[in-house]
Amino acid sequence: MADPKRVLLAKPRGYCAGVDRAVVTVEKALELYGAPVYVRKEIVHNRHVVETLAGKGAVFVEENEEVPPGSVVVFSAHGVAPEVHDQAAERGLKAIDATCPLVTKVHKEAVRYAEEDYDILLIGHEGHEEVIGTSGEAPEHIQLVDGPDAVDQVKVRDPEKVVWLSQTTLSVDETMETVGRLKQRLPMLQSPPSDDICYATQNRQQVVKDIAAECDVMLVVGSKNSSNSVRLVEVAVQHGARAGYLIDFAHEIDEAWLEGASTVGLSSGASVPDNLVQDVLAHLAKRGFANVEVFEPVTEKIAFSLPRELAKDLKAAGRA
Repeated sequence: MADPKRVLLAKPRGYCAGVDRAVVTVEKALELYGAPVYVRKEIVHNRHVVETLAGKGAVFVEENEEVPPGSVVVFSAHGVAPEVHDQAAERGLKAIDATCPLVTKVHKEAVRYAEEDYDILLIGHEGHEEVIGTSGEAPEHIQLVDGPDAVDQVKVRDPEKVVWLSQTTLSVDETMETVGRLKQRLPMLQSPPSDDICYATQNRQQVVKDIAAECDVMLVVGSKNSSNSVRLVEVAVQHGARAGYLIDFAHEIDEAWLEGASTVGLSSGASVPDNLVQDVLAHLAKRGFANVEVFEPVTEKIAFSLPRELAKDLKAAGRA
């Protein structure tokens, strides 16, 4: 007889190519330039990653003004507005831009549509660093649409010259619901040339959708300020999981969540190192959930090269 208690382990999960690139950027910068290396904002939205890098000599700051003139500063994976680059130059900082290339793509789209005098409807969450960075590319042209309920507040100059873009870490379903509502109001609304929601966000959401209905409990490892991690919990519950919880570490699991459960789903956000997931698996195994079934409908093979400023210096130092 099969063990009634099991874990459905989602794959792909955890680190995406953009996060891996950003974390390695800070690690390589520390090796090459020595500590401290300053990082504007959290390099990625994960408590464990930030604390680990801080332990190696990274100093996390909110703004460039906190960085001593002439120092090395790394910009986070979420992207920054052009003025942040200008501020760094004014302070004589050596800036290394670890913005995810998929976020950079959205920035370039914003610039292009602004140059063509479009109104740009940016679907995203107010206050999120990625949204702030993208909006800074063309503030006069961009207005934020924070979910389907915000559609009625949208005002455009010319309903025939309007395009939507999106934050890369949103719920695919909610974004398309927002787009659908926008198109009801603005039938001539244009779409970006290619999907803005990143491949990793889409893949992680799809796997969770596929297993959710079989899960009594869905656990997602990720931090509360991680948009893509929060979305995974929402997607799980929307697609049939009886309950869903976001945790940073295994010890945060409430024993009451597992009472009466036979199937626990497990995934992690795109900024989560896999050792944290392994800790959760060990925690669950001690509570009878030793049978682990991996569900992997797609395989990810994308990788991004390091920021050119860092790659150039590594090459010059013979460490490329």
